[in-house]
Amino acid sequence: MRRVLAVGLAAVVAVTGIPASAASRVDVALEWYDITASTIATAGAPTQSTNSRTWAISWLAAARAVRRTPAGERDRADAALASAVHDSLVALAPARRSELDSALNTTLGRIPPGRQRVRGVADGAEEAKKAVAARQGDGLDPASVDAPFTPPPAVPGVWQPTPPSFTPALQAGNRLARPFLLTRADQFRLAAPPALGSPRYQADLAEVRAYGAAGSSVRTAAQTETAQFWYQGSLAGYTAPLRVAVGQSGGSPLRQALLVAAFHVILVDTQIATSDSKYTYLRWRPVTAIRATDDPQWTPLHVTPAHPDYPSGHNTYAGAAETVLTAFAGPAARRPFVVTSATAPGVNRTYQRWSEITTDNLNARVWSGIHTRTADEAGIDLGRRVAGYGLARLWTLLG
Repeated sequence: MRRVLAVGLAAVVAVTGIPASAASRVDVALEWYDITASTIATAGAPTQSTNSRTWAISWLAAARAVRRTPAGERDRADAALASAVHDSLVALAPARRSELDSALNTTLGRIPPGRQRVRGVADGAEEAKKAVAARQGDGLDPASVDAPFTPPPAVPGVWQPTPPSFTPALQAGNRLARPFLLTRADQFRLAAPPALGSPRYQADLAEVRAYGAAGSSVRTAAQTETAQFWYQGSLAGYTAPLRVAVGQSGGSPLRQALLVAAFHVILVDTQIATSDSKYTYLRWRPVTAIRATDDPQWTPLHVTPAHPDYPSGHNTYAGAAETVLTAFAGPAARRPFVVTSATAPGVNRTYQRWSEITTDNLNARVWSGIHTRTADEAGIDLGRRVAGYGLARLWTLLG
């Protein structure tokens, strides 16, 4: 897959003529990566897939705008990237307009006045307008993502709202949204989960019962920390790793913009595919299964999210993210990097290989008591399949 991506990227860079090794006093892609992250953290939507959409639209516009830059015109490329991300974010997070305008003025203030700056700003504005318009009505607004869902009658194996709050189902509407690259939400629908009472089902439940209980006597302190750390949302958890990969791609605004665009376009599609499998099989959560079968008082370490068990959304995200990062940056960062977590204040985790993050996500959801290992493993597989498909077709989005 990485070879396919490299060939495609080389072709695009050849068309634009922007050298991958071009130097710049300030890395404008990283600058606007941080501005995007700050904008979403401050004025983002309550739904993760909506925020992934904001990233995807903004950076797809940036990639398209930079691709229009003639050979050697680095100032135009920088202006195009900044303008595209700025205009997209203003349209999608208007509450941050003042801060975004100030940031754009700062970036453009470093670029010498003249034709390159003017053309770059115009390219970015045009591509942002088109990218935002193309996604109107795509079903990824918060109301559509969390559209009301009525679960079927309570029978063994079928998802029902979970304690302690018994919140109605969330993210059911994702499966009805319009993907960026998938042809339909069920394109990579998973096979059914293990049958109730099967050996794999029993083993899964026994593992969660023992290791995922709030008062578990077998879960270690290190395992508890991993569960707590990755209880954070996937979008927030992968902001730092993706930034590391973008930094490794420094020197070419096109390569950097393509990485961010690919990551979030594919992660939107992954969340759509996840919702399709979740709401097709409606597999009950471990807390419901354990309380119904042998321990009415069993409580997981963490509160169970309000949607079905199979597959794990954290792990579809991890599988897709690992695949995209590997395709663009190889299997590991050049040096170890630190990730923090809002759900584990003061805890820093150091990673270097993208697969290490995937492994931690897989185990964390079991140790939290909120997913079976089967749901986690199936999620990783689904994410990887969606990502592989998306990477092979990324170029169709560049116009």
